[in-house]
Amino acid sequence: MKHSRCVVMIEACEESGSYDLPHYVDHLAARIGQPSLVVCLDSGCGNYDLLWLTTSLRGLAGGTLRVEVLTEGVHSGDASGVVPSSFRICRELLSRIEDAATGRIKLDALHVEIPADRRAHATLAAAVLGAELHSKFPFAGATQPMAQDLTELVLNRTWRPALSVTGAGGLPDIGNAGNVLRPFTELKRSMRLPPTLDPEPAGAAIAAVLGQNAPCGANVSFKLESAGSGWNAPELSPWLEHSIDQASRAFFGHPVACMGEGGTIPFMGMLGAKFPQAQFLITGVLGPASNAHGPNEFLHIPTGKRVTAVVAKIVADHFVASEAGLTRASVHVAGATAFDQRSCC
Repeated sequence: MKHSRCVVMIEACEESGSYDLPHYVDHLAARIGQPSLVVCLDSGCGNYDLLWLTTSLRGLAGGTLRVEVLTEGVHSGDASGVVPSSFRICRELLSRIEDAATGRIKLDALHVEIPADRRAHATLAAAVLGAELHSKFPFAGATQPMAQDLTELVLNRTWRPALSVTGAGGLPDIGNAGNVLRPFTELKRSMRLPPTLDPEPAGAAIAAVLGQNAPCGANVSFKLESAGSGWNAPELSPWLEHSIDQASRAFFGHPVACMGEGGTIPFMGMLGAKFPQAQFLITGVLGPASNAHGPNEFLHIPTGKRVTAVVAKIVADHFVASEAGLTRASVHVAGATAFDQRSCC
């Protein structure tokens, strides 16, 4: 198979935010050149029956909220009703950010206008997936999804901010818990952000809201620990749109499906900013039950084989398009590959 020059960069901290990758992209800029096609295979898929093209990725603003009310623990029978609970103050502060009844994020600074084409993609994805959109999750008991409208669920996980508390400090295990009013509570919180929102001012807005007018004068601090940019795909060039469609029909037997992803691939925003003229093919095999980051994470091998064939065809089509002058130049970084229009050896 003929293909254009391919540059591969291997990095090993994607799950930690790819904090060192921009330095190496800049350091090796002369060797990388000007990519015309970036292929990333680190994304997800709605099911294993279709080729899923990722059109956007959410950003991230994560940090730790700490509320301290005492210098040491005291007897709860003596102090409760006099000393405020650090846990209650944490709840009150989080309610400044999130509506506890609906989960909607209250801060206007964390929302963006959702593009019309992304709304249309969400509607189509919801129609294709149906109940599979939420049934893939291991709900406990009679737990229900946050909305019954499937399109709204797609938009919730792709274009709207959402808060998750992922860890806590200052809370003893149940077996070790006594009648003590604890001196502090810490909450590790992860805020997913819309794809086009700058995470730095978003994090500053969160810190400002949590840090002002602390209830009961408690010591409140918020440390922003991770800020990752989201990404919104550029419009596909005609040659790439045609190639993706033909490859999808050839190897999956169906047209391609489009949907944003709720997770964050930090280097995609960086590559999008550094190579604004490049085309992007973002896909992957993290589908139902693959349980990314879980102890039983797996890849669906048949889908992996089909995606491999799809990418091979698109790489070959890229060479043909570049020979015809329809592309400019491309990079594969931790799941992303770059090709340019110079012939390889």
